[in-house]
Amino acid sequence: MSTERFLRLPEEKRNRFLNAAWEEFTKTGFADVSINQIVRKAAIPRGSFYQYFTDKEDLFSYLLEGVQQRFTKDYHYILAEAKGDLFEAQVICFDRMTRQDLSSDPMLDRCIRFLRNNPGLDLQKVLPGKPGCLLLENLWDELDLHNFRRKDKGYVCQVFGLALMVLGGVLMDCIFWPGHQEECRNELILRLEIIKHGCTAETSGPRR
Repeated sequence: MSTERFLRLPEEKRNRFLNAAWEEFTKTGFADVSINQIVRKAAIPRGSFYQYFTDKEDLFSYLLEGVQQRFTKDYHYILAEAKGDLFEAQVICFDRMTRQDLSSDPMLDRCIRFLRNNPGLDLQKVLPGKPGCLLLENLWDELDLHNFRRKDKGYVCQVFGLALMVLGGVLMDCIFWPGHQEECRNELILRLEIIKHGCTAETSGPRR
């Protein structure tokens, strides 16, 4: 978490620091991110960094909070387009993220460059909180749950978490398998169908 001192910085200085941080996080692997490089690019004393954040993990968590806020805002429109269907929303998300001109969306560009530099990073270890559950809290009234076996938040959150994991995995495949967007999209649809309907046939007869 950022400190109050960081939040009270003048907007220009705060943005200069955050831009320097993003530049460092998107040019190298997470393990090699250098606090020295961040403070140098931001033109602040190294000691000031620790008055703002505990360490680079704390800083990155703050950056991801901004990504989550942006994603939550966008997801309202995506879910409306999908008429409340969580599964269709993942396909729309995929289409938007893979077909959008990155030069027109600096945040998406930063996220993709970070993922390219960190193919083996477990984002669950650095994401603030439980992104799926936090997102659903803001969208609950917009969901179409009439076909769900259970409609309690705990159950839906688990389903949504699985759908997000599938989306994230396929997007990573797209990043590291350029030129195969259509194959990746078909994989996404298939995996979502498996989550939605299961993989075993229903039968009323005895098991053998």
